[in-house]
Amino acid sequence: MPAQASLYHLSNLEPGDAARVRETWICLPTALRQQMIARLTQVAEADFEVNFGAVFYLGLEDEDAQVRTTSIEGLWEDEDVGLIPTLVDCLREDESVAVRAAAATSLGRFILLGELEKIRPDPHALAYDALLAVCQDVEEHVEIQRRALESLAYTNNETVAALIDRAYAAPEEKVHISAIFAMGRSADARWAGRVRQELFQSNPALRYEAARACGEIALGEAVPELEELADDVDPQVQEAALWALGQIGGDKARKILERYCTASNEATRTAAEAAMEELEFLHGDLTEFITRLVGDRRDDAEFD
Repeated sequence: MPAQASLYHLSNLEPGDAARVRETWICLPTALRQQMIARLTQVAEADFEVNFGAVFYLGLEDEDAQVRTTSIEGLWEDEDVGLIPTLVDCLREDESVAVRAAAATSLGRFILLGELEKIRPDPHALAYDALLAVCQDVEEHVEIQRRALESLAYTNNETVAALIDRAYAAPEEKVHISAIFAMGRSADARWAGRVRQELFQSNPALRYEAARACGEIALGEAVPELEELADDVDPQVQEAALWALGQIGGDKARKILERYCTASNEATRTAAEAAMEELEFLHGDLTEFITRLVGDRRDDAEFD
């Protein structure tokens, strides 16, 4: 495996360099291709200045399903609508469940871009129709269906709402979890009652998604329950509850977050501070927030 520093040479490849990488790539052992794609994905997540897109696009054609899956995940920030047909083909035709599920998830950002009218209607419709067909196919693999539903949830229409309702009633717990996730992503207040019902389930994954959904729907009435969950035995549930309080805002949420900003546990304190910043940005005086943020950064620079 090459040293991490040498991987930066694969960033922002020119077409000629990409062609040479392709010639070498297909000769590499499968295990090495898997390791390199995984490492490139990690580096890309940590450093927004790198662009390994050429390698990830190459990985989409790889004979190994793990490489194809990780390559799709590596393209999470790519908003080029030219990627949509490739992802749709992966969703419809790939032999691997993992690849198809990754493609379903990846198409979600194009659904959001379409809803925000940041891409043209035709590519948005292509992504939507492909995901909808998966969700409506009763013989489709459950993992692919639930990821498709999560992506469709950005679209607030009755067809998608009915799919979320069906998933909520499904016997498989992971489908139920995806339904709660989709309820939050939809930001639709129609789901308020169901989301609150899930806040104290025994499964921490359900509590986590329910807490996040409360924040996304801006459920002010759920603040007392979220205050309880801020002391949950599961640290991820705690952080989700604190995040939701920051999204909801209000005097009560502010007081709760102020208390946790002095917590002895560093992770809890950091989560509360981040949530407080979100609260100030979303619900406070924006001019005052920016002035304070600039001042804090100047103080940090002086300290450095």
